[in-house]
Amino acid sequence: MKSALWVLVGLLFAGTFVYLYFNSREKKVEYEIVGPTIDAVITKSTLLTGTIEPRDEIEIKPQISGIISEIYVEAGRQVKEGDVIAKIKVIAEESQLSSAHNRVAVAENTLALQKAKAERTAQLYEKKYVSREEYEESQTALRNAEIELASAKDALSIVRDGVSATNAQGSNTLVRATITGLVLDVPVKVGSSVIQSNTFNDGTTIAKVADMNDLIFKGKVDETEVGLLSTGQAMTITVGALADISSDATIEYISPKAESNNGSNTFEIKAAVRLPNVAELRAGYSANASVILRQANGVMSVPEAIVEFDGDDAYVYVLTDEEKQLFERRQIQTGLSDGVNIEVTGGIDADTKLRGGLKQ
Repeated sequence: MKSALWVLVGLLFAGTFVYLYFNSREKKVEYEIVGPTIDAVITKSTLLTGTIEPRDEIEIKPQISGIISEIYVEAGRQVKEGDVIAKIKVIAEESQLSSAHNRVAVAENTLALQKAKAERTAQLYEKKYVSREEYEESQTALRNAEIELASAKDALSIVRDGVSATNAQGSNTLVRATITGLVLDVPVKVGSSVIQSNTFNDGTTIAKVADMNDLIFKGKVDETEVGLLSTGQAMTITVGALADISSDATIEYISPKAESNNGSNTFEIKAAVRLPNVAELRAGYSANASVILRQANGVMSVPEAIVEFDGDDAYVYVLTDEEKQLFERRQIQTGLSDGVNIEVTGGIDADTKLRGGLKQ
């Protein structure tokens, strides 16, 4: 019994010794062997974020001040140029109203006076007591007085009601769409006070209308990349809310002035968008634009992960003994990189075998 116990202790000791011996031996390191890729295409691109917007968004403003009495459209409705979108009730200023009333009263008095003069002159003309010239002058003065009274009444109608008696269809109380397009927003309600647009005031916006068939991508580009872009350059637009929709676009505008945002400088960029189906689009959708900055075709490339950089120099490890896996550090000349693969312009050839990553 005691001898069996000693045999067991000896076996445990020998097993522990063997285990520690094999674990203390240096493990052989093996690398994957890779080669350059020939006729590769290396593309350097950037992704810009922005929004889809109509090229022209028109704000419809009233020609008179007053209170909104009726609104005939709502956001999302298609309108044509000339369609009535709202009606305004005029609130006349007391001074203007009083002046218009006074003008009518003066015109009525003038007309009564000229009518009496014309009648007397006509009677005297029939009896040959006045010349034909005096008769015609009296008739002309009568007609002018009638025109002045009509004009004064029309002016009173405009001041009091905002409607011209001679042009009721073109009344300033009716706010009309100035373009054909989609109503994007109606920021006023019935009962809201509005101010007319003039030299000193922008006026109250009744509605915003835009042509949704003419869209642009508006985004920002960092100052480190703006020098690589130019007008006429192609882009690919994807809309975040509509995963199945993508479109080609062309850069139309790059801002000459930077905008500072949290310490970084960006430039505004606009591109014309050609979308296959604009019916599903809404103004303000978030979008991404992919732009190819540089591209190298038919070049030799290697995975950038196997390249060792030392300052401005680049190195790879070239296989010299495949059985022993011996490698030689060699400098190479590089070109364009897309972040995964890098162009090699010199230092190795197509048949060179290179050290890759560690084998698992």
